[in-house]
Amino acid sequence: MPKKAKLARKEQGPVPCKQAKVEAACAPSILNFANPSSLFESLISPIRTETFFKEFWEQKPLLIQRDDPTLATYYQSLFRLTDLKNLCSQGIYYGRDVNVCRCVSGKKKVLNKDGKAHFLQLRKDFDQKRATIQFHQPQRFKDELWRIQEKLECYFGSLVGSNVYITPAGSQGLPPHYDDVEVFILQLEGEKHWRLYPPTVVLAREYSVEAETQIGKPTHEFTLKPGDLLYFPRGTIHQADTPPGLAHSTHVTISTYQNNSWGDFLLDTISGLVFDTLKEDMDLRTGIPRQLLMVEPTTVATKRLSGFLRVLADRLEGTKELLSSDMKKDFVMHRLPPYHAGEGTELLTPGGKLPKLDSTVRLQFRDHIVLTVGPDQNPSDEAQQKMVYLYHSLKNRRDTHMMGSEEETEFHGLRFPLSHVNALKQIWSSSAISVKDLQLSTDEEKESLVLSLWTECLIQVI
Repeated sequence: MPKKAKLARKEQGPVPCKQAKVEAACAPSILNFANPSSLFESLISPIRTETFFKEFWEQKPLLIQRDDPTLATYYQSLFRLTDLKNLCSQGIYYGRDVNVCRCVSGKKKVLNKDGKAHFLQLRKDFDQKRATIQFHQPQRFKDELWRIQEKLECYFGSLVGSNVYITPAGSQGLPPHYDDVEVFILQLEGEKHWRLYPPTVVLAREYSVEAETQIGKPTHEFTLKPGDLLYFPRGTIHQADTPPGLAHSTHVTISTYQNNSWGDFLLDTISGLVFDTLKEDMDLRTGIPRQLLMVEPTTVATKRLSGFLRVLADRLEGTKELLSSDMKKDFVMHRLPPYHAGEGTELLTPGGKLPKLDSTVRLQFRDHIVLTVGPDQNPSDEAQQKMVYLYHSLKNRRDTHMMGSEEETEFHGLRFPLSHVNALKQIWSSSAISVKDLQLSTDEEKESLVLSLWTECLIQVI
């Protein structure tokens, strides 16, 4: 599940100060990383993207079974049972990084110990107790998953999390349940037997365990092998087990679109719309009736609110820019940084020539930047003004991605006066632009703007 708080459990130990590296020899990638769209298209191949979103997305499951040894080898390289040994030697903890569990009589039984996880103990529970090992957010450690999920976050414009499930033969880790995320399953090792059931809550917004006696017969039943892919919408009830007599199964669940509905977007933008309308609509500034907060709203009050909502709806029709309160900031603040092979957790630093007035500049890392207009968060006077905010994820920490870390609360970006919005849009919409052509009043403002962007590694001089 992609939501950082829902995937993170209470930490049982300290956060490692250094990124663990567990990169074994990885099979050459056969996915197309040229851009986010090509990556997604190659991931669901041979299904076309247009077909996927027209017929399957948020509607029904999609099973892609492939008899492709090259793809199977690549999938197997993404995460193996043997990777756990290297991870344990560098420090992982029960609850935060790994869960050990088994489905017993339709219920999830957690077998976690306290503190640091040791490979011998994990292997003992795996072999003797037939327990599933669930590893949280492997993209923190495995470069190829980082590469895939970073591109998917650019493609969907939404957080993308992952979990690895390693289940011994003849065992099941989780009871029947449904999730609040869009799910993509990649089968990495061995085989997994799946059963899917119709949703009791279509496009669910919560996770829920379902009693097997209540869910009826499966609508889909199949076995995944390495290289296969399965997609199903949020709310789809599912359960999976490793068939007896076979090798263990390893699959990775890649998930997205948690709390990313029209309803969430409406909640996010309505406050900005009210903020703007308050300035111009005196009726909206009049006081509510005395003691309204102390009693149930009357029919008159409800009718009054309905009228205000109609005013807001009319205003929305002519609004060019919506003031996003939290969703944009939350996405940029918690997403993966750009993939840069071999760099580990080193931060990007400015490079190349310093921009001058006679320079030509170009935006870089476009998919990792959000430009938005919003109220001044640090007003110097009582009259709150709009500002232009530029949020980016270039300095985000890969090792805390989707982990709900309390220390990862700051966001990275820049703030500019509203007068800079046209110049910034010029940079955004151009493949390259001369600094002197920016729509600002003075040369000093033009140079200052591009220098700020260059310092944040957002533009390069060409």
